[in-house]
Amino acid sequence: MVEICDIEVVVFDILGTLVDEPGGLRAGIRDAVPTADDAAVDELLTVWQQHVELEQQRIEQGSRAYVSSEIIDREAAHRVADRAGIADPATVARLATASRRLPPWGDSVAGLERLARRFPVVGLSNAARTVLLRLNADAGLRWHQALSAEAVQAYKPAPEVYQLALDTAGCPPERVLKVAAHAWDLRGAQAQGMRTAYVQRPVGDPPTSTDVFDWRFDGLDELVTALTET
Repeated sequence: MVEICDIEVVVFDILGTLVDEPGGLRAGIRDAVPTADDAAVDELLTVWQQHVELEQQRIEQGSRAYVSSEIIDREAAHRVADRAGIADPATVARLATASRRLPPWGDSVAGLERLARRFPVVGLSNAARTVLLRLNADAGLRWHQALSAEAVQAYKPAPEVYQLALDTAGCPPERVLKVAAHAWDLRGAQAQGMRTAYVQRPVGDPPTSTDVFDWRFDGLDELVTALTET
């Protein structure tokens, strides 16, 4: 069995794992609909999230041709605007870019910086290239390389997305650690032979009783300490 000291490259999920995606989208919706109360904002957030999830699933199942997350976000913004009665084109256009402005969790920036002194650190996201560029800059996330699933015209958990990270890492999959706050993402990485580490976040998809991941951590600091002090 590969020990944590045998890891050569660390690959991070970004949305939800390093940035607060629901919180950032909620802020974008509140900016677009300043009169909405918390319940209304949460309802509109659900409209957005359900559209994104459904369209990514349709693409994965082959019932829709691949389009980037930027296009799906634009569609989601229009759905939210229709539900909220927003007619101003500039407001809808800004809402459509809300995924570029997602706040990092409190330990994300410093944790990446610490880890990057010891390992090559890679971001792997379903976010489109343009979205990923702006998101990383806005949140202050520093990578050795940030990879978009757009490069392989697919969405996680499609195998080719994880293969993109493995090809970039250039080492055996059992020496690549995939870190995420989403069990579904880790299952996809695990199926490609990658090591897996679940990091608990207030949002995400917790492991079930049948999930067997290599490591589980309560936060990023705990993971970084385990990796850098072995």
